[in-house]
Amino acid sequence: MSTDIQTKQIEALNDIAKVLIDSKKGYEKAYEMVDDNFALKPQFLHRAQERGQLVEQFQSQVRHLGGEPQTDGGMLGDAHRGWMQFTSLFQKDQKAALEAIDDGEEYLAEQAEERLQRDDIHGEVRTLLTQAYHSAHDGECFADALTS
Repeated sequence: MSTDIQTKQIEALNDIAKVLIDSKKGYEKAYEMVDDNFALKPQFLHRAQERGQLVEQFQSQVRHLGGEPQTDGGMLGDAHRGWMQFTSLFQKDQKAALEAIDDGEEYLAEQAEERLQRDDIHGEVRTLLTQAYHSAHDGECFADALTS
């Protein structure tokens, strides 16, 4: 694999890892903020754990490719800010908070899909990006079902 392609794959993985880290933190915050009797609490924990596993896989692949893995989230656009705003919304308006989750999931799906369309993404990197895309799509369906 050429160094240029390797660098682009590392960048793609790290870009999506940032968004995965943010979404993991968002689900963890939701889990912490809701009462124990809130029906969705186990779902928030499950989704946070799933995102944590994806982050670890992305980081491992970056190391395998010789790069330095992303360890912090990042605000990658206005649409994604929903992840950070949604914790305060949860206290005020559950539907608005779930819509913010939906926005974050949609953003993650778009970012993963954008990278999957590139010709320089293949092998394990493509597999990981596909997993992130499907995880985000599943998260969108989860949030959509609750806000419909």
